Amino acid sequence: MISINMLEQLKAILELQLDMIPGGVLYLIIEENTFTWRKASKQFDLDMFQVGDKLNPNSISGKAMKENRTLTENVPRSLYGLRLKVVAEPLVDESGKVVGALSIVFPKLHPVARSFNNFAPVLSEMFPEGAFIYMTDLHKVAYRQASKQFDMPAVTVGYKLVEGDIAKEVIDKKKQVTVELDSSKYGVPALVTCLPLFDEENSNEIVATLGIVIPKKVASDLRDMSANLESGISGIASAIEQLSVSATNIHSNEMDLNNGIKEVINLSEEINKVSVFIKNIADETNMLGLNASIESARAGESGKGFEVVAQQIRKLSKQSKDTVPQIKKLTDSIKQKVDETREKSQGSLAESQEQASATEEITASIQELSSMSAELNKIAQKL
Repeated sequence: MISINMLEQLKAILELQLDMIPGGVLYLIIEENTFTWRKASKQFDLDMFQVGDKLNPNSISGKAMKENRTLTENVPRSLYGLRLKVVAEPLVDESGKVVGALSIVFPKLHPVARSFNNFAPVLSEMFPEGAFIYMTDLHKVAYRQASKQFDMPAVTVGYKLVEGDIAKEVIDKKKQVTVELDSSKYGVPALVTCLPLFDEENSNEIVATLGIVIPKKVASDLRDMSANLESGISGIASAIEQLSVSATNIHSNEMDLNNGIKEVINLSEEINKVSVFIKNIADETNMLGLNASIESARAGESGKGFEVVAQQIRKLSKQSKDTVPQIKKLTDSIKQKVDETREKSQGSLAESQEQASATEEITASIQELSSMSAELNKIAQKL
């Protein structure tokens, strides 16, 4: 109980404490059955209690005066639109008679709300891209905290919740909601998580929500880059695969060409053998022509006709013999060119083998990069 004689000192003390109480406070003094003094903090006020209003005898202050004792009561949200805690202390005169009451009205804050201004500024700066933290009651945004890097100017204290707001969904469902939004809503991709806060004494009654909005621009850019990288690697892998097939075909063709050159070389050697055979025939024919000439001379007049034939045989023999060096020179030239082509073909064959091998290694590396890109994309999706 408080003495009425200390009323002015009490008012002075209450005014000093007015804005020092977290969440705000409303002080009311009732004398007899009328409100004669009120002081509200900047954070909290109620329009229904005004100086000159009459006291409801069934209110907590009326009960405290009747019972001449201090009473405390929790007022449900349904009565004034928010949860309240009211303390009523009787005022007595010198004789101890109750002549009034001091009523102290607090908004009943959830523990998270009481500590919001302490933890929110620190938490909002703990994310690389910043964060926006907010808290609502069942109808509007009550607290907000932006970071240096990220803010949501449209979400102000007093903003009324509407259908489609994540906090409204949390209140309706009474459970946590987490959604990932594209840049159309907040200007950048963002991850939004909103939690329900329940009454400390009634775990089934939701009284507020706590939300955090984290921009995800880096993760979004990373996903886009990963997708582009994966697409680019797939294109390169496809081109490399075609190149590998082409290199395999070139290698096969080079092998066929090399085999064909070997056959040409063998044919050249066979031509040389034929040339030797022609030379031998020419030598034999020349000997036959020479012998025929000798025999014609012995035969005298009767062998003249045979002499003409012998001379013709020797002439053909000489022509055949003269042709052999030309054939040999030609075949030697063919063989030389073929040998040169063979050397180049063998070099090309070795290079095509190396190309095919290198292409296979590149293909394997591309496949590994593609796998890494897919893993990178999975990581980005989790950010």
